[in-house]
Amino acid sequence: MTQLLISVTDVNEAKIALTHGADLIDLKDPHQGALGALPVNTIQDVVNFVSINRTDPEQRTSATVGDLPMEADLIAQQVLAIASTNVDFVKIGFFESEDYQLCLDALKDIAQHGVKLIAVLFAELQYPEHLIDDIKAAGFYGLMLDTAKKNGGTFMDYYTHEQMTLFAARVKSHEMAFGLAGSLNIQHIEKINVYTPTYIGFRGGVSESNQRKLSLDATKIEAIRAML
Repeated sequence: MTQLLISVTDVNEAKIALTHGADLIDLKDPHQGALGALPVNTIQDVVNFVSINRTDPEQRTSATVGDLPMEADLIAQQVLAIASTNVDFVKIGFFESEDYQLCLDALKDIAQHGVKLIAVLFAELQYPEHLIDDIKAAGFYGLMLDTAKKNGGTFMDYYTHEQMTLFAARVKSHEMAFGLAGSLNIQHIEKINVYTPTYIGFRGGVSESNQRKLSLDATKIEAIRAML
C-alpha cells in the first residue's frame, strides 16, 4: 500500500500527523523554500517525540537539508548534522548544477556508514539521462519527484503520462523507494496511484486553505488517508 508522508514544522504538527494516519513524518520549513530546513534541535525534538508516541511501529521520520547549492562539503556537513538526530531518512534536493558527481561521491561515503538518503529531483528541471543510475550507485535509499516552485503546479504539469511511467519504472528498477510530492491534494490521488509510488507527500494539500505555510488540517489528512 502506498504510504502517506506529511510535512510538519514542529512537535504539535507531528502529533496531528501521527494521530491522523501519516506513515512518514517529514521535517521541513515551508517558509524557507521548497525544501527548507528546520533547526537541528527542532528536528531532534520531533524525532524524539515520534519515537515515543508513534501509533504504529512502522511510522518513520525524514528531514530535509534545505535549499542548498550543489556543493559537496556544504551538503555533506548538513547531512551529517541532521543524521545525528537519528532521523530515519535525510532528503537532499538536487538543484541545478553542471556536475552532480562531486556531491554524489561525498554522499556515497555517508550512505556506506548507514545513513539512509533520499534524493529529491524537481519536475521543472532537466537532469542528465544517467543521473538516476548515478544516485543508485551512490547508495541512496530512495528518490522522489517534487516541485521547486510552490505555485500550485504539480509534476503532472511537466511530465506526460508516458514520461512519468518511464520515470517511475526506472526508479523502481533500481529497487529504490519512490516518492511523489509537490502541491498535491486529494483530487490528485487517483492519477498518482497509477504510478504506484512507495509514498505520496503532502503539505499544502493538508493545510488550512491549502496554503503550505499555514497550519495542518487534521480532517484533510484523514480524508487522504482514507483514499489510500
